[in-house]
Amino acid sequence: MQGPLSGIVVLDLSRALAGPHGAQMLGDLGAHVIKVEHPSGDESRGWGPPFVGPDQEISTYFLAANRNKRSITVDMKSDEGRELIERLVRQSDVLIENFRTGVLDRLGLSFGRLHELNPRLVILSITGFGHDGPEGGRPGYDQIAQGEAGLMSLTGPSRDEPYRVGASIADLLAGIHGAYGVVAALYERERTGRGRVVRTSLLASVVGVHSYHGTAWTVGGRVPGAGGNHHASIAPYGAFRCADGMIQIAVANEGQWRKVATLLDIDPEITKYTTNRDRFAYRDELIADMEKALAVHGRAHWLAALGELGVPAGAIRSIDEVYAWDQVRSQGLLVTVDHPVLGPIELPGPPLRFETPDGFETPDGFETPDGFETPEGSNGEDPHRHTPPPALGQDNDAVLDWLREREQTEEGRRE
Repeated sequence: MQGPLSGIVVLDLSRALAGPHGAQMLGDLGAHVIKVEHPSGDESRGWGPPFVGPDQEISTYFLAANRNKRSITVDMKSDEGRELIERLVRQSDVLIENFRTGVLDRLGLSFGRLHELNPRLVILSITGFGHDGPEGGRPGYDQIAQGEAGLMSLTGPSRDEPYRVGASIADLLAGIHGAYGVVAALYERERTGRGRVVRTSLLASVVGVHSYHGTAWTVGGRVPGAGGNHHASIAPYGAFRCADGMIQIAVANEGQWRKVATLLDIDPEITKYTTNRDRFAYRDELIADMEKALAVHGRAHWLAALGELGVPAGAIRSIDEVYAWDQVRSQGLLVTVDHPVLGPIELPGPPLRFETPDGFETPDGFETPDGFETPEGSNGEDPHRHTPPPALGQDNDAVLDWLREREQTEEGRRE
């Protein structure tokens, strides 16, 4: 089965997390992704703990963002390296980079030059704070962007204790937004025949998901702040203590509120709790009243009772519990790959599923790209397997062979 992006070649010059995550998303959709690394390797190969493998040399951080890719090593500062990149650019559909502004220019690989080499090339450029503006080109990492983009001010127990989001959400959002922009540019290219530059940044990606927090200020004139584990606009909506821990309850309408109030023996028509506006104004009292009632029983009791009423509620799971959960596994959110050193390992899987009109679903990834053998150590009998994150430079020879074959085919067409 062909993936939605089957036949698309992605030249991934990025490193760390934002760019690699975006490239991995394109690879999950069937694109052929060539990861270009400095001979010393992507710096995330050294990020940990935890490290795994016989010599504890493999970074689980790197494994998270580089499935379905081929790795080649190139010194882009050398004449030979730049020549190889130019050859690859001519055969690629997409180039992803997250260098600091001006680095590619100094290497002789400006966006103008890249489009001279390949007018159909879609370029995804990810920066920390944008490539222009008063602070354009400023370097940025995830936590810095979370703070600068206001996310930390919305996260934590109070305004006085800003917290970072536990996941590297600025990086991941930048990768997601970047992949989304690439797909749009590829669609546009079908009409125009030309590529374009797609730009995003860690800053833009976080500000881009402010949503109602943003309009609270831009329209409502109120500066939102951290509300702990409770919603900024809806009550009751958050985490509540019961006899043996915490559960989450999300009440989004008045019908749900009446069900919860009746279950907890709270009068739903009491003036201070009648509407969401009232309940939010008296939120602290509401939380206290609810937790007093919830203290009588444990989590299992309340989750079952709320489930019977059709009220959204849930546990707060640890990461190991999430990956052991049958529902997560049923959604394809874990994929098994055969790593050449580690053997069969499970990786967090892609968040999208694709079905044909007759209901056939691709079971586990997409076909190995034309011109490449199934990677050593993987199940060669199954063309739908995801491929493991590559060892540094493991595909140097395979990519060069593929490149020469493409160039020869192109030359033959011109003749």
